[in-house]
Amino acid sequence: MKVVVFVASTPDFTGQPAVANGASELLGTVFGDAGLHARSAVGVAVLPLDAPVEVELVVEVASS
Repeated sequence: MKVVVFVASTPDFTGQPAVANGASELLGTVFGDAGLHARSAVGVAVLPLDAPVEVELVVEVASS
């Protein structure tokens, strides 16, 4: 699983990884070890609809 977090930021803000921790912690709480993932946190000037954060997930769904 991979998580990419885009954070609307000013050039001097460097706390994108701390913002991304929220998504990582939620996935860990909901899915436990199955929620372990690689992660990137990226600062951007603006996001669609003036959103402060955008989270992109790439997951594998197991079939039974």
